[in-house]
Amino acid sequence: MFRAILYSQWKWSRLIVVLGTVAAFVLPLVSLQGAARADRSPLEAEALLHAVQSWGTLYPLLATALGLLVAIATWAPDHRGRHIHALTLPLPRWRYVLLRFAAGATVLAGPILGIAVGALIAIAAATLPPGLHGYPVALALRFGLAVLVAYSLFFAVSAGTARTAGLTLGLVAAVIVIQVFASVANLEFSVVDRLQIILVNWPGPLAVFTGRWMLIDV
Repeated sequence: MFRAILYSQWKWSRLIVVLGTVAAFVLPLVSLQGAARADRSPLEAEALLHAVQSWGTLYPLLATALGLLVAIATWAPDHRGRHIHALTLPLPRWRYVLLRFAAGATVLAGPILGIAVGALIAIAAATLPPGLHGYPVALALRFGLAVLVAYSLFFAVSAGTARTAGLTLGLVAAVIVIQVFASVANLEFSVVDRLQIILVNWPGPLAVFTGRWMLIDV
């Protein structure tokens, strides 16, 4: 059963996975394109770090985009068919959902592997200034975790009905409205800041997306 679901998942999301794998492979190479000389001064090393850090902002964006698009591709055929196919299968709903989730996570191994290979090649081809070190494995592991977190969140939202999506959007709109009214009333209360502390700051579930994404560092 899993092989059949995995095959259908690959058919639905192969374009996303292929493009995402290529982008993940190229991104580390491009970020270190200026690290090919051994005669680099400390100022040039600092400039190199700034360049790598600027490219690093694309890693969480790519991870989020991959998680979102693959999650949408996972449930789009079921929503179009009103889940009739899933109801005809000889297995409980919870197992079908787990198989769908595992199939999507499996195809996402391509971009994760792509960034790992690209980072290793970039570090091997670069001549780093003294004091700087490459962290390709750590970057690949963090990217993989970010992809899986984004995929899990969007998978849960996409698995629901249109009513669930509406409730989610309504909750986001309510947070925005409350924040606007608090600002108009000059209240020292920030819903966004509190949510940021809970969700984004460590040990929040979205903390993996924040901070510096550095292929090389001191």
